[in-house]
Amino acid sequence: MTFRPNEYDQPIGVPVSDWSPRPLPAAVTLGGQYCRLEPLDADRHAADLFAAYSSGSDARDWTYMFTGPFEDAQDYRRYVQEAAAGSDPRHYAVIDLGRGTAVGTLSLMRQDGDHGVVEVGNVMFSPLMKRSPLSTEAQFLAMRYVFDDLGYRRYEWKCDSLNAPSRTTAERLGFTFEGIFRQAVVYKGRNRDTAWFSVIDGEWPANKRVLESWLSHDNFDAQGIQRRSLAEVRAAVVAARA
Repeated sequence: MTFRPNEYDQPIGVPVSDWSPRPLPAAVTLGGQYCRLEPLDADRHAADLFAAYSSGSDARDWTYMFTGPFEDAQDYRRYVQEAAAGSDPRHYAVIDLGRGTAVGTLSLMRQDGDHGVVEVGNVMFSPLMKRSPLSTEAQFLAMRYVFDDLGYRRYEWKCDSLNAPSRTTAERLGFTFEGIFRQAVVYKGRNRDTAWFSVIDGEWPANKRVLESWLSHDNFDAQGIQRRSLAEVRAAVVAARA
């Protein structure tokens, strides 16, 4: 960690020049090549989302979520109505531009505009997003909004420490593992040790180049299969900077 001495020869953090509190995430629409994020709305999205989630063979995708699984479409719609009414978390639906329907959700939560910190959470991507660039682009659109549009300094990812797919995804997207908060949460009647990850503003420009390069149409063949993995693209970007 970078620091400097003060007048008492104590180490203190480096100055953050020209800092001012940042705006909180808003009910905006964020467009991409394969999907867009738009403010979650029960009338527009609940039925499509429930159908998308129901396309899975079982309810395993809900295991590490605080909510769900839901008994039926009306039960899920009530949840969406409640979630959409709040501003922290600020929930967004992921719209598949090919299908024209909602296929997942995520939120920007624990919003701290004073210090420029926000967490991406409530990530629930349906089976319809698997093996496609939609899930990566949805995360990229949220990150780009937070860093480029809102000017935040820190973007967090937290998950159950036992949720191996979530931890793998965080690292794939360029997040740095910071440690585990033991016995941080009780949910669904069980303990959660929480794994913490982050991307900070100084890391964002390089990570943005990696994600943009991977998401480029040139990186996918006619069948939509990637030509280079995200890890390969990241390695090439790192090598180019060396």
